[in-house]
Amino acid sequence: MTESGSHPRHRLDELIHAPVRFSIMATLASAEQAEFAFVRDLVEVSDSVLSKQVSLLEAAGYVAVRKGYVGKRPRTWLSLTARGRSAFADHVAVLHEIASAASAPADAAAPEPVTEPS
Repeated sequence: MTESGSHPRHRLDELIHAPVRFSIMATLASAEQAEFAFVRDLVEVSDSVLSKQVSLLEAAGYVAVRKGYVGKRPRTWLSLTARGRSAFADHVAVLHEIASAASAPADAAAPEPVTEPS
C-alpha cells in the first residue's frame, strides 16, 4: 500500500475542480479579460450561478472583477489574477499527470488476468 497522500489527486485544487468553476477558469485562462455575459453564455449557466461561483473564486484571489460602463450600459469584466493563472496551470498539470499515468503501459509486475476454465 502506498503512503497516504502520495497520489497526485491530493494536489488538485478543490475550489477549481468543481465543473462550473473549472470551466470559468479555463475560459478566463485563454484571455486577458472577458465580459460577464460572454462567460455566462460560454459556460452555459445563469447569471446567479456565475455570480456565486465568481464570488468564490474572487474570495480565493483567483479572479478579479471590474465593473464599468459601455456607453450608459453597466458591464462587468472578469479576469484571472496572477495567483489564479498559477493555480489553474498547476491544477491542469496535475490532471495531465493523472491522465498520463492511467494511459501508461501496464507494469510488468502486474498480475495476469484470471480466466475462467473452458
